[in-house]
Parts: sequence; C-alpha cells; structure tokens
Amino acid sequence: MSDGLNAGGVSVILRSDDYESVHYGLALAAAALAVNKPAVLFFTMGGIRALQGSPPLLRDWDRDAGNRARGVGDFETLLQACVELGARLIVCEMGLRSLDIDRAGLRADVPFTVAGIVTLLEETKPGMHLVSL
Repeated sequence: MSDGLNAGGVSVILRSDDYESVHYGLALAAAALAVNKPAVLFFTMGGIRALQGSPPLLRDWDRDAGNRARGVGDFETLLQACVELGARLIVCEMGLRSLDIDRAGLRADVPFTVAGIVTLLEETKPGMHLVSL
C-alpha cells in the first residue's frame, strides 16, 4: 500500500517532435512533482529531439517565445523544473537506434538514463498514470 504522499503520479511518453506535445508533457510532469507526486519522462522516437541541442529540434519551436511573452512556462523553465524537482528522465534506446541518433548529441546538462520500455514499465508504479503524447 502506498502512502498518501507518493500515491498517483505520472509517466509521460514523449514520442512526437512537435512543440505542443513536449511542452504539455513537461508541464504535466512538473505539476505532478510540484504536488509531491512522482514523474517519469520517457523520450522516444521524435520526442528524443527535445533533448537535441538548445534550442531543441522541435517543430513549431517559435511558439516557445510566444509562451514566454504571455507568462506561460517556457520549455527551458519546465525542463529545469522537472530536473530540479526529481523527475526520472529516460531516453529510449530503441528510439535512438531507430532514428540513428547518437547519445553524445543529446544535452549533457540534463540527467537522463538510456533504457527501454521495460524500464519505463518498471518505473511506472501502481497508481501512476501512463500518458502518451
């Protein structure tokens, strides 16, 4: 039985390279962490592009500046909040291979583990929600 503090939480599969999906996934994870719920971010396929460079290689990236101007949490703020609040970040090994992305080309300032779907499922504890974006 889980205690009330850690019940719930989210595991978010980020599989698209569009800004909106990645932004919302980061916001969802940051919100869970802010209320003391665990969060796992699983970057796979196109979602891995969120960790390629700064700025990331995401479609509709220009929306980030608009969000920042309107007082909406921007990509970097949300990503850093997830890191600082203790999100578990996993980059999918299969996704890296499928897209022929070298791990060395991903951001060195973001602590992530390269692993697979089994690890994602192991990290998604009972009571956590699994969301795919």
